[in-house]
Amino acid sequence: MVEAARLYLLLAGTWTRSAAQYPASMVMLLITQAVSSSLDLVAILIMFAHTSRLGGFSLAEVMFLYATSGLCLALADITIGTVERLGEHIRKGTLDTVLLRPVSPLLQIATEDFNPRRLGKLIPTATMLVVALTRLDVHWTPARVALLPLMVAGGLWIFWALWVLTAAWQFVVVDGKQAGNSITYGGGFLTQYPLSIFGRDVLRGLTWVLPLAFVNWEPALYVLDRPDPLGLPVFFRFASPLVAAALSVLAALAWRGGLRRYQSTGS
Repeated sequence: MVEAARLYLLLAGTWTRSAAQYPASMVMLLITQAVSSSLDLVAILIMFAHTSRLGGFSLAEVMFLYATSGLCLALADITIGTVERLGEHIRKGTLDTVLLRPVSPLLQIATEDFNPRRLGKLIPTATMLVVALTRLDVHWTPARVALLPLMVAGGLWIFWALWVLTAAWQFVVVDGKQAGNSITYGGGFLTQYPLSIFGRDVLRGLTWVLPLAFVNWEPALYVLDRPDPLGLPVFFRFASPLVAAALSVLAALAWRGGLRRYQSTGS
């Protein structure tokens, strides 16, 4: 793991130095990224201009959900989002070149075209998290305080696993990138809101089938002192790391299985 982290930083640093050759362009793209990433928040503010609560949650509580989900999604997208390009490499035959290098193919694709402009996605979500925390009407116990970083770490880990899992799907369906995006980016959009607004059947699906509820919904219920609409035990509020570990095992098996069965295009 230490060696993998070292290689990741080395490859990401190489791409960053390349992007830094054009500092003005990099800064402008970073600002553009930050502004475009704020549009979802604008939509939430517009909704609350016409109502005081959404699914029983106040503006500060929805901002908290938006910020924690957005932070996890942004960090995952920055660090590993380019694995969604696997299908392009398979189609063009460039995956053969990747496999010939003495570095993990996953690390190579994850750091491909790494650019600091992606950090712009963190600006609105980090800002909103700070604002939401100052406005929440919550009794901050040591357990709730400790759960905040664990929530972000668990949500990030879940998105990492989902990104690898949906990328591995492209070994089977080469043009499956958009289907994968509907789970990663689409999942990030869903978890910005109280999941209870989508109905109990959808909530069950997001808990037991595609466990996006463990990104921030279940931990947030504990932080906000809210009951679980499904009546699940309190244990589930702290289950994000276990869910992330299970998804990681599934993603690793899918990725390695895809590599073993990969056949070169011959081009």
